[in-house]
Amino acid sequence: MKINNIHFPFTDEEIELKLAAILSHKLSENEINDKLKIIYSCIDNTTLEGADNDSKISKFCSDTLLAVDKQKGVANVASVCVYPTFVALAKKCLQGTDVKVASVAGGFPSAQMPLALRLDEVKYAVNEGADEIDTVISRGWLLEGKYDDVYNELVGIRNICNNVKLKVILETGELQTIDNIYIASKIAIAAGADFIKTSTGKIAVGATKNAAFAMLTAISEEMKNTGKKIGFKAAGGISTPIQALDYFRIAEYFLGNENIDNKCFRIGASRLTKTLYEQLTR
Repeated sequence: MKINNIHFPFTDEEIELKLAAILSHKLSENEINDKLKIIYSCIDNTTLEGADNDSKISKFCSDTLLAVDKQKGVANVASVCVYPTFVALAKKCLQGTDVKVASVAGGFPSAQMPLALRLDEVKYAVNEGADEIDTVISRGWLLEGKYDDVYNELVGIRNICNNVKLKVILETGELQTIDNIYIASKIAIAAGADFIKTSTGKIAVGATKNAAFAMLTAISEEMKNTGKKIGFKAAGGISTPIQALDYFRIAEYFLGNENIDNKCFRIGASRLTKTLYEQLTR
């Protein structure tokens, strides 16, 4: 893929001013509540710990399905996200519901393994029944300017996924500059990503509003140029409803109110799920 002198079209100061403008409108309590209900239905409820096991995953899926309150308009989350070894179990636990099974695959979280093995892991997760794959780009390659390599690895993963939804994690906290975040977004979109995602949640710097702004700019440009809708997923350190609401409002600005649902917006969450559910149902 040719990347010729691509630069993000806004300075850091301009981004800050635009973000302040987007978030400046004061919302009523009802507006906040309505948006938080949508956000809840956009959660990828996530457990990605070394201590995960069959009994923990079964309980995690059961607890996820119980956290619904139809009378108060609180629907199911979008998905449960697990390691590939637990995909088949999660699929069984969630059978007959509209909650999808997502899996991190392809060398999560570092991508520091041979590409052939990364592709095999994606294939394994897909064959186990994953509805969605959250994969990572090779940040080292991108920082070296090996854009074709990043593009080709994602095309390989896209081909394995076939009709399975592909979310591409940029790990923006390691990309060093806003230009790199913008370039990574462009590459992932060109390679066939259904969603682009901020972070693995496994490094100190997770989601940031500036990174979200750059990623959503790339998404909106793709929509304008081709009509193709690409989703945005914020993940990494988002643990409070207020934080989630800010990312939702930024996405809303770029995608439009009528487009905001779990087909185009996701929040990767662990702690947030319980906190938000309790707030919406108290």
